[in-house]
Amino acid sequence: MGAAVAVVLGPEVRERLLRTVCSPKAQVRAVLRAQIVLAAADGLANGAIARELEVSVNTVRKWRGRFAAGGLDGLRDAGRSGRPKIYGPHVRVAIVATATSAPPHPEATWSHRTIAAQVAGTCFAPVSASQVGRILADLDLKPHKVRGWLTRRDTPDFWERAADVCALYLDPPEGAVVLSIDEKTAIAARSRRYPGRPAAPGESARQEFEYRRHGTASLVAALEVTSGEVLTEVIARNDAATFTAFLDQLDRIIAPDKEIHVVLDNGSSHTARHTKAWLAAHPRWHVHWTPPHASWLNQAELFFSALTRRVLRHGDFASRDDLIDKLETYVIKHNETAKPYRWTYEGTPLKAA
Repeated sequence: MGAAVAVVLGPEVRERLLRTVCSPKAQVRAVLRAQIVLAAADGLANGAIARELEVSVNTVRKWRGRFAAGGLDGLRDAGRSGRPKIYGPHVRVAIVATATSAPPHPEATWSHRTIAAQVAGTCFAPVSASQVGRILADLDLKPHKVRGWLTRRDTPDFWERAADVCALYLDPPEGAVVLSIDEKTAIAARSRRYPGRPAAPGESARQEFEYRRHGTASLVAALEVTSGEVLTEVIARNDAATFTAFLDQLDRIIAPDKEIHVVLDNGSSHTARHTKAWLAAHPRWHVHWTPPHASWLNQAELFFSALTRRVLRHGDFASRDDLIDKLETYVIKHNETAKPYRWTYEGTPLKAA
């Protein structure tokens, strides 16, 4: 293997290496190389240096030899092989600036190809779509992907409303009827063009993706929170007049000596002046409003979720009447075994807000 290369340091060189080791801004690789040289100058063998710095002996030998041959310049990175860079930093900046700006009319999103064309016209430098993709991937910038979001609106009474609804679920007023009411609109009646295949061992069920449309139906539902039973009605329009007509129906069938507490979200048919006038004229109705954009606090959404999974998502409906028949049949069977929802959040039972 040969003897280790002797390393002798002058005072000035040693001082510069010590400053490198102690500098919090120095790169990790520069600190390691300085430590190797300083240890070698103190007379340590390559194996001892490697064990102390937790590196390989070959690494110690390399930088010890590089320093002996070239001094401090020998500790710098050698020139890299390969093709020189084609695109300068101004092209990279132009790509990022383009990807984070509005696309040209009438397009709604950027593609790598359109970004490349835009940059070539701006910087007078041809750039490939694949190079645009590599630069954007390095920055984790994805202009072709658009995710929906809701602009945040401050709701000063959010927690007060949420606490009120949760308290109603946890401790309903004695002798009162507690309802959760909402609508599910534009339910599509679709029939598959070809019959599906049932599940078999080792093979999931298959369903044709092409379908025919047979119209839509809308449903309004009132869930009795304490029992889990649901009253539904197919509606032609989702407006305040239709909604208050449904409330009239509920008001007639509920015993007149009962107070009624109802959970409503902020849908337009619920907050319309016509609806508020109806509620004012019926003082036994007490409304508990969910906060804006928090309709998931309304337990009727749990019923609609089950309805979607069990009937609608993979359902096949020959006509609008067939859709309505299956909706009503599901509700009847649901009520035969209804029980109150054990409301949870991420698996944890509902507790006091």
